[in-house]
Amino acid sequence: MIGTPNNGRLRLAFSLVNGSQDLGPDSTPVSHAGSECGAIEFTREDVEALVSEKMKSKNKFNYKERCENMMEYIKRLRLCIRWFQELEGEYAFEQEKLRSALELTERRCYEMEMALKNKDEEMNLIILELRNSLASLQEQLVKEESEKKAAMDSLVKEKEARDSIERSKASLSEELDKVRAELDSANQRIESINDMYKLLQEYNSSLQIYNSKLQTDVTAAHETIKRGEKERLAAVENLHNLRGEHKSLQDQLTSSIASQDGVMKQKDALLNEVACLRMELHQIKDDRDQYQQQAQSLAVEASKYKELATNSSGLEEKCLSQGNQIQILHDQLAVAERKLQMSDTFALEKRKEFEGQKEIIEELHKCLEDAEFKLIEGEKLRKKLHNTILELKGNIRVFCRVRPQLADDSSSNHGKVFSYPTVMEYLDRSIDMTHNGQKHSFIFDKVFMPDVSQEEVFVEISQLVQSALDGYKVCIFAYGQTGSGKTYTMMGKPGQPDEKGLIPRSLEQIFQTIQALQHQGWRYEMQVSMLEIYNETIRDLLSTNRDSSRFENGVTGKQYMIKHDANGNTQVSDLTIVDVQSSREVSFLLDRAAQSRSVGRTQMNEQSSRSHFVFTMRITGVNESTEQQVQGVLNLIDLAGSERLSKSGSTGDRLKETQAINKSLSSLADVIFALAKKEDHVPFRNSKLTYLLQPCLGGDSKTLMFVNLSPEPSSAGESLCSLRFAARVNACEIGTPRRQLNIRTSNSRFSYG
Repeated sequence: MIGTPNNGRLRLAFSLVNGSQDLGPDSTPVSHAGSECGAIEFTREDVEALVSEKMKSKNKFNYKERCENMMEYIKRLRLCIRWFQELEGEYAFEQEKLRSALELTERRCYEMEMALKNKDEEMNLIILELRNSLASLQEQLVKEESEKKAAMDSLVKEKEARDSIERSKASLSEELDKVRAELDSANQRIESINDMYKLLQEYNSSLQIYNSKLQTDVTAAHETIKRGEKERLAAVENLHNLRGEHKSLQDQLTSSIASQDGVMKQKDALLNEVACLRMELHQIKDDRDQYQQQAQSLAVEASKYKELATNSSGLEEKCLSQGNQIQILHDQLAVAERKLQMSDTFALEKRKEFEGQKEIIEELHKCLEDAEFKLIEGEKLRKKLHNTILELKGNIRVFCRVRPQLADDSSSNHGKVFSYPTVMEYLDRSIDMTHNGQKHSFIFDKVFMPDVSQEEVFVEISQLVQSALDGYKVCIFAYGQTGSGKTYTMMGKPGQPDEKGLIPRSLEQIFQTIQALQHQGWRYEMQVSMLEIYNETIRDLLSTNRDSSRFENGVTGKQYMIKHDANGNTQVSDLTIVDVQSSREVSFLLDRAAQSRSVGRTQMNEQSSRSHFVFTMRITGVNESTEQQVQGVLNLIDLAGSERLSKSGSTGDRLKETQAINKSLSSLADVIFALAKKEDHVPFRNSKLTYLLQPCLGGDSKTLMFVNLSPEPSSAGESLCSLRFAARVNACEIGTPRRQLNIRTSNSRFSYG
């Protein structure tokens, strides 16, 4: 506690509110458990105020009060002096450590130079071999071209011969069709002739039969003529004999003819009567059949009438009972009609009441929708005002995320380590941690519990991603120990759309927003680059030259240089920059970069990231209608995990990687401390990581840090260090974010902002 000369009150430092303490050079806070200073820290203004403070008292002759004030002042001075002594000891220790690190780096540089010379000699030999192979390949190419030319000539000749054959084939096919048509017509004619021949043969056979019949008839006619001649002669003889008798018979004949005529007349009359009698008989038979049918039907009806007569008494009784029932039903119907009228009136009343209730419910729904809309707008306004306050304040925003318990974890109860206060003032912003029986409370901009999904996490940063399209520089980086879920937060799980990380979701939002803004006249161009910082060496993850992108003895084929321009932009020389048009292209590049990234296995994580991964997208937008130009940069960074050598069990190359990671994170802590104390010199150049992120940490960028925590009780010490470091980061004040408008740079080099 430091007394200020303005109001004489005691105030707490920001780090004391969050329970944080100074961090040492190894990126872990220095413990003050046995120190009288505790978690108290002093700034230059506090020391000046303490030195220039004057003793004040109501009565200058009240020596007791003056002595008490003097004792309190001396106590604070001793506390400040002791804090300075401890800080001086820490600086001496850090200086000694830096000297040893400098000697180590000098030895490494010498080894790297020797390895580089050897590599240059190897590369020269490879270049000679490649030149020899190039000459032989050129000779082969000439031979192949000559052979190809000869083959092309023969191919042309064969093509011409094939064309002539095709033409002759077409003409022959036409002639063949004509011959086939003529053959078909000839076959039809032959068939018709054969049919006619068959008919003629049949007709000839029939004529022969008819001729034979005529011949037999002729012979028979000759015989009959002969017989007729004989009979005529006999008849002539008989005629002379009969002429005498003719006269007597003629008289008898006339009388018989007369009698025969009478008999014929009587016969005709009798025949007519018989026909009439037959017709009458048929008519009578028909009438008899009809009468029989009528008699049968009448008998059936008579039997029915008899049955009806027997059942009439029962039917009369039924009719009486049914009449009574009908009367009862009429009465019931009248009662039902009266009830129906009453129910109709009641239904009308209920309908009116229902309509009134419906109107009230609709009004309540409208009020509820208005309240929900006001709540949503209020939440948006709160977030906007909160972001505005942070932008005006210039602080780095900090989000805290605790990963869920995994099956491989040693303990399944993470509630013993972390708890989340439910007070409205600190809801979703506070986290409590219990370590060694002590409770530590921290307050951040947002705290995500283990059951929070990737989508809910992205919703909180979606507006920050939108700022990149609006022309701001945006930086989001994940910090935490190994195995705390940093890569999962940034990248997610491959092949599972529901668990995509912040980087894929940010890209989807950017391209969807670009499509939505096209009708407003906005046109955007995007460029992407990806790199990693491995053992304090920059490596291009999108390089197409595999030899230059691989590490051999810790040295790459290219040495990438970081430069800053006057506008606060960062340029990396010889870095691969890719123009992209869709999220699918960027996803392909991310997969390629993930395959090239350096990972390793430790005792703390099966797939541990051994380098700092930096994804950068530069967005340039032009509005054709307003001629407005914006230029934004989105930096998404997955830092390597901090780890203790005693816990990770790293040896050999893993040991060197761990030392390089801890050194870069320690440099990041030094930069944060310098910014928090507002020192004149900020050591950005102590590490490639801090020098690359200089505009994000000390410039006009919107910066957000995710501090990722592991719920394992065995990781509580590292989690506490991460929380304290995050609290110090949240207290840092950087430059106010500035929107880049009306800027069109002619330099095509990529900027990191």
